[in-house]
Amino acid sequence: MPAPTPLLGRDDLAAIVTRLGAEIAADHPDGVVLVGVLKGSMIFLADLARAIRDIDVAIDFIAISRFAPDSGRVRILKDIELDLAGRDVVVVEDMVDTGLTANYLCRQLAERNPRRLDVCTLLDRPVRRIVPLDVRYRGAEIPDVFVLGYGLHLAELYRNLDQVYEADRRVVQADPGAYVASLYDGADPG
Repeated sequence: MPAPTPLLGRDDLAAIVTRLGAEIAADHPDGVVLVGVLKGSMIFLADLARAIRDIDVAIDFIAISRFAPDSGRVRILKDIELDLAGRDVVVVEDMVDTGLTANYLCRQLAERNPRRLDVCTLLDRPVRRIVPLDVRYRGAEIPDVFVLGYGLHLAELYRNLDQVYEADRRVVQADPGAYVASLYDGADPG
C-alpha cells in the first residue's frame, strides 16, 4: 500500500495562513466577518483568524448538506447567526474544487446585503471547476489529487493532522482507517 506523502508541511501551512491573514487585514481595514464552512474549514479558520492583525474579526459558521447527485440541490443545515448587512464578509473554505459549494454559499450570503463578499480557501483545485468562481484569497493551488489532514477528512478521520497529505483515494475508500497508524504514530509516512 503506498503511503501518504506530505503535500503541505507545517511551515508551508504557516506561511500560507500568515500571507492570507495579511491580505485580508489589508483589504478590510474596517473589520471582517469570517464565515467558516463546517466542518472542513474549522482548523484553517482558527489559524487564519489569529493571523489577521490590527482589525476586528467576527466569526460565524455555516453548514450545508452535500449536493444531491440526482438533483444538484443542497440545503443549509446550520445557518449563520450574525447580521451581515453592510459588513465585509469572507467565506472560508478548506478547499474549492468544482466551485459549486462556494458559489451556492456566496449566492445565499449575498442576499443578506454584505458590503463586500469574498472567498478564501486553503486549497484551490481549479482543474475540477464546474462553475466560474472568483477566489480572492487562495492559499495553494493543488493538482487533482486526494488530500487529507488540516481539516480535510475521510469518514471523519485525519482532520486533526497538522499537515496536508496526498493519499491514495482507493485505499482509504476501501478502508477509511488505512493510514491512521502511519500518520498518527509520529513515523514519517513517506
